[in-house]
Amino acid sequence: MSTMTATPTGTARASSPAPRTTRRVWADARFVIGLVLVAASIAGVWFVVGAARQTVPVLAASGTLVAGQAITAADVTVVEVALGQAQGAYVAPEAIGEGLVALRTIGRGELLPAGATGSAERSDRTSVVVRSSVDVPAGVDRGALVELWETPPAEEPGTFGAPRILVADAVVARVTREDGVMASSGAALELVIDRARVADVLAAVAAGSVLSAVPTTGEGAAALPEPGTTDPAEEEGE
Repeated sequence: MSTMTATPTGTARASSPAPRTTRRVWADARFVIGLVLVAASIAGVWFVVGAARQTVPVLAASGTLVAGQAITAADVTVVEVALGQAQGAYVAPEAIGEGLVALRTIGRGELLPAGATGSAERSDRTSVVVRSSVDVPAGVDRGALVELWETPPAEEPGTFGAPRILVADAVVARVTREDGVMASSGAALELVIDRARVADVLAAVAAGSVLSAVPTTGEGAAALPEPGTTDPAEEEGE
């Protein structure tokens, strides 16, 4: 009787370690999976950081560029910037030498947007040189926005009609101020305007109109009445 009891008991004791072995293997598997997940997370972080640190060469304006200006290597500098997915939105260095022109004013130090540059055929602006009858403020320089006013001659010699805006959005490409006692009043300006307004400007010059460049912002903007208003001098004359 005692022999039969001992046999099952011995058998039970011999088979009891099996569950502990299974639990140990499962714990080891979870540990390995945890290590893999941690390693994957670290690799992902390093990938994102590495991608953010990748830079590409693009062009930046070394000086103010105005619409219609041909862009040469002397007008730009190459800078390394991290653009990510916006890489195609800016001009690469290899674009220089392909007849590239500015389609709008690009400030000094600004990255050249692809949409603000193009071929000369795409530009609808050109430059004309006029002499302003009034001095322009010292702050008016390359890239400044001005209004070009015209005061046409009247029928009676020596008299003039009411001033009006000839070009409302001219961009200054260059200002030549004359110094000295014998210098004439006003300043010569190279203005960038729409090609459609060139004929009007040339006609005004040929007719002997007095032209005046007035800044659109600042103190100089108040020198002439706003479009659509009545000049007080005209009201008194009536």
